[in-house]
Amino acid sequence: MRRNNSWEQRKLGDIADSYSGGTPTAGKAEYYGGSIPFIRSAEVNSDTTELYLTDEGLKNSSAKMVRKGDILYALYGATSGEVGLARLDGAINQAILDIRPHKNFDAPFIMQWLKKSKENIIGTFLQGGQGNLSGTIVTSLMVDCPDYSEQKKIGEFFVNLDNLITLHQR
Repeated sequence: MRRNNSWEQRKLGDIADSYSGGTPTAGKAEYYGGSIPFIRSAEVNSDTTELYLTDEGLKNSSAKMVRKGDILYALYGATSGEVGLARLDGAINQAILDIRPHKNFDAPFIMQWLKKSKENIIGTFLQGGQGNLSGTIVTSLMVDCPDYSEQKKIGEFFVNLDNLITLHQR
């Protein structure tokens, strides 16, 4: 670990594991209506979801499970670059990248860094705002990282600020 207070740049793919999911075959009634929340890109900042999968739908697709607190990053379409911390355990489709930081890297800090970097990421990789991001692009991003204790403090500060803003909007 570092002995001074300098920040260092680390490739996101070197400090976190990530994967995206998939969608069960549409029209197969036995895959939908179960108890597994199916989180889609417009729902990365939501504590509810409109669709639910069955165990069979999860097993027979490339949908992947995420855990509450994981970073969810929207890759496709109008929601490209939207980011949030998962507010529920559930499954994701191919339009979301689940990012799970390694030990000594803080999810709220990394999520806030991605949020701060959204315009730059979209401006660099989605000319005119059209198209899709990929897991390869996102995991190649260079994240500015202080030591873990500072990440925790910064992450907590911004989570509290986001909560306060949400409270005032209500």
